[in-house]
Amino acid sequence: MENLDVMVLRTLRDWRAAGKHALLATVVRTWGSSPRPVGSIMALCEDGAVVGSVSGGCIEDDLIHRFTQAYAPGSGHSLPSGPPEWVKYGISADEAHRFGLPCGGTLELMLEFDPDAQGLATLVAELDTGHLVQRSVRQRDGHAALQSCSAAADCHVTDTHLVNTFGPEFRMLLIGAGPLTECLASMALFCGFAVTVCDPRAEYRGSWSVGGVTMRTEMPDDVVLEMRPDRRTCVVALTHDPKLDDLALLEALKTDAFYIGAIGSRRNNEARQQRMIDHFDETAESLQRLRGPIGLYVASKTPPEIAVSIMAEILAVKNGVDLPLAMRVGPAKDGLALQANTTAAPACGIG
Repeated sequence: MENLDVMVLRTLRDWRAAGKHALLATVVRTWGSSPRPVGSIMALCEDGAVVGSVSGGCIEDDLIHRFTQAYAPGSGHSLPSGPPEWVKYGISADEAHRFGLPCGGTLELMLEFDPDAQGLATLVAELDTGHLVQRSVRQRDGHAALQSCSAAADCHVTDTHLVNTFGPEFRMLLIGAGPLTECLASMALFCGFAVTVCDPRAEYRGSWSVGGVTMRTEMPDDVVLEMRPDRRTCVVALTHDPKLDDLALLEALKTDAFYIGAIGSRRNNEARQQRMIDHFDETAESLQRLRGPIGLYVASKTPPEIAVSIMAEILAVKNGVDLPLAMRVGPAKDGLALQANTTAAPACGIG
């Protein structure tokens, strides 16, 4: 599944290139709880087609009614044009209830009418090549300027412009093509990641059944070097085979990948780190970014459940959530073991 923002911009580009009227809505401010964060976008075509989201659906329905049914053929009106318009939802308790906003939630949108087709085409082309792009919209007339940037920044409003940063898809490299990888790849695709699976072992690749991923057959460390992971990339080793996992993880640790981890028990992960210290001159400090055991503790046993726990941890790290130690697999199991030891019944009735 493609990154949602890129999907919205690509669809809007196609509508405008076909000569259709359309608008782009951006969440620019929120107060209290809100269904979607600042910077979220949706596009609305003159025929009522919608892509993207700025709420749970009720605000989208209101925009469709306001800007398609009210301007339907034969009404004597057309979709508005001109400078951007600002709209606010959820000001009153009645509106919050009507639009499905959480109690006390309010959000403000900026609506751009008929964004320039060529500008949208340039933006999508830059995103397709993996570039991070800042789009700055002048409030007085809707003129949009594009600028390449090296780091993502939060969407914000100045006295004169709305500034939003768009990036390419987040990437996930999975080492190993087993059943757990199929589950994790499916979830990552659904979450908008571009997924690459690397496994030089033909016997594991032969039963692969998940479409939409890039399958690589080289040694994983070579794939890491070629991919050049950045701050929008995660690397996850799932083979339990040191010949495949270790070198790839070591190469990943030299990059800016936001998440680097490997499957395995606490004992296996301790052994992995010791191998890297003994044979590759790593240190405890240089291995601090290497996660393991990976995932959040949900007492998972099956590949789908393990994949859920890993995907949850990856998303938490991606979104900047500081996870309590008690939620991580290793510390959680250590705590359970300690609890079991301290509450065990006395042996043979001896207190």
